[in-house]
This record gives sequence, C-alpha cells and structure tokens, in this order.
Amino acid sequence: MKISIERGTLLKAVAQAQSVVERRNTIPILANVLIEAESDSVQFRATDLDIEVVDKAPAQVERAGATTVAATTLHEIVRKLPDGALVTLSADAATGRLTVEAGRSNFSLATLPREDFPVMASSEYHSNFAAKAAVLRRLFDKSKFAISTEETRYYLNGVYLHVSTATEGGKALRAVATDGHRLARIDAELPLGAEDMPGVIVPRKTVGELRKLLDDDDMDIAVSVSETKVRFATPNITLTSKVIDGTFPDYTRVIPAGNTRRLEVDAAEFAQAVDRVATVSSERSRAVKLQLEEDRLILSVNAPDSGAAEEELAVAYNDERLEIGFNAKYLLEIANQVDRENAVFMFNSSGDPTLMREGSDESAVYVVMPMRV
Repeated sequence: MKISIERGTLLKAVAQAQSVVERRNTIPILANVLIEAESDSVQFRATDLDIEVVDKAPAQVERAGATTVAATTLHEIVRKLPDGALVTLSADAATGRLTVEAGRSNFSLATLPREDFPVMASSEYHSNFAAKAAVLRRLFDKSKFAISTEETRYYLNGVYLHVSTATEGGKALRAVATDGHRLARIDAELPLGAEDMPGVIVPRKTVGELRKLLDDDDMDIAVSVSETKVRFATPNITLTSKVIDGTFPDYTRVIPAGNTRRLEVDAAEFAQAVDRVATVSSERSRAVKLQLEEDRLILSVNAPDSGAAEEELAVAYNDERLEIGFNAKYLLEIANQVDRENAVFMFNSSGDPTLMREGSDESAVYVVMPMRV
C-alpha cells in the first residue's frame, strides 16, 4: 500500500478514529487503526468492540492495500507535522512496517496484519431515516449532562432515544437522560421514516463521539436503528455503536404535572448568581437555598466551615413564600441549557421535584430533585 494525502485531511480522519481507541488495551490490535486504500480514497477504521468509526478521505493512491498501525502514535506524528505538508504512507508487508514521510521527516512504525482487525458485524436495521445535524445536536447536547455515571444502574449510562407523543400532540423524536437526581427530556419533530424506530439507549461514549459529526447545521445525518445497534453516517464518516442492553425506566412518572408555583427568571443572571453564591459552599453537598417571595428570589449558602453568601434577584413570582434547597451543580447545569432569555421554574413544595423549561417552549423539560438545607 502506498498513498499520498494532505496533512490536514489526514489529521482530521486519524483524530476521529483514534478518539474511539481505548488507552488501556489488553488486545493489541484494538490500539490500532485499520488503513484501507483503494481507487482515489483511503478509509481509517477504529473500534473498541462497542463502537466502530470509519472515516473516508480523498487521497492519491499509488498502490492499493491495507494495514493496521498504532492509532495514537500515528495521530501524534501527523499532529506535529507542518501545516499543508503532503504526507506519504507506504506499508511493506515483508518487513511489517509503515513508513510515514513528509518533507524531511521520516518515521517507520510497526504494523499488525489487517486480518486480525475485528470488523463490527453488519446488522439488519429496522428503521432508517435522515435528520439534520442541528436537530440531533440539540437532542443530545441538551440531555447528556443528566446521564448517570453509576455503573450499577448501567441502563442509565446513556441517552434514551425513542419515538413518543409530543406535549402538543403528534409524534416526536425524544431524547431522555436521568441519573435519579435530575432529568432532561428533549423533543424534536419526528423525521420521515422514523415512525417504527425501536427505543434505544445510546451509550455515553457514543454520544461524545457523535458530537464530532454534528457541527455542520445543514448536513443530513443518515440514522439507522436496530434493537442492538445504532448507526449515524455522514458522506465521509460512519459511526456504529452497540446500544445498552437494558430497559430504561418509566421516566414519565417523575415529571411533575401538578406544580403550580411559577417562577420566571433571566436564565443567564440566575446561573451567574448560583455560581457566585456556591463559591463558599462545601464541596460535598454544594447546597444552595432558594427563598421565594413576591417578585424576588434570595439565593443563599451557609457553609459553617467556609462562610456564607447571599444574593437577591428580581424575578416574576406571585405565589406564597417558599424555601427550597438544591445541589448547586445540578441547578447550574440545568440553567446552562436555556437558549432563550428566560427560565421558568414550576414548584410544588420544598420536598417535591421541580420542573424547569425554557420560557413557553415545552419541547425541552428538565426536572431536578430538591435537597435538605
């Protein structure tokens, strides 16, 4: 195999592939990227056995062929090469080496046979549809903060993507994530062809890798879903992932429907105020108390070891007085999801879950559990 490829193109493809590779590997071949060259393009394939990414890039192919080489080493070499350099990759099966040349730089890397590289079995997908990158980005970006990190409840270690009934009727493509303390539920218009999609739990790592495919707002992403796998594809990159084998809990039961005490506040001002008062809170609990009175909100923290803080905000609130406590980190993460100017909080009592949404928009709903302060 012998190819020539522009350094920027190569770096982008190798960066996408090597990010899937696990740093600590007991199986040597999984630390490698599979390079396959034919006609006028080259493919870079990497896997950790749960996720597989294939990145296709244009190249001058002098000699078609394939080999595998350490992904992290190749990425580091390409990253350190000068901008605009033309990089030549040539594999010699007899010596088992891959030569990387650019200008006066020359590297010789050990390779492993391509036959040893595990390729994810292709599966039949029940549902195939296209969605705009901006739509998928919103679904995952706004829900991923609530993914649980608790390994025992593995079925919460991802985003539950499924078809549901939207608040205003009709069907919606919905993403839900929760860790038991907070919950995010985001709706988008149901794409054509997604009606029969099985609900799947997309793992946290996949959500992170997928984010790299979704920068171009107008790009159509081809989505394929089966009971066991999900695939996202652009013209050049295909990301295939196993889904979490488990049942996502009935999240609708924890979304409060009867909360009547309404607080409307400037989202940016609220987030900044929470951040400021939380500076003195003890790291372990990070508890912030919200004291609601007519048209004003007092945020306070009282940490005996480190001090106390208080800040007052002008808000829209005309219900009876309420005191309620929250974990500052959870409040901040939820407030930071608001794209509109105002955040609307719906309270019931100091011991009940609180609901938050962006102004009058009901396509994004967040729930946060209170804590004793």
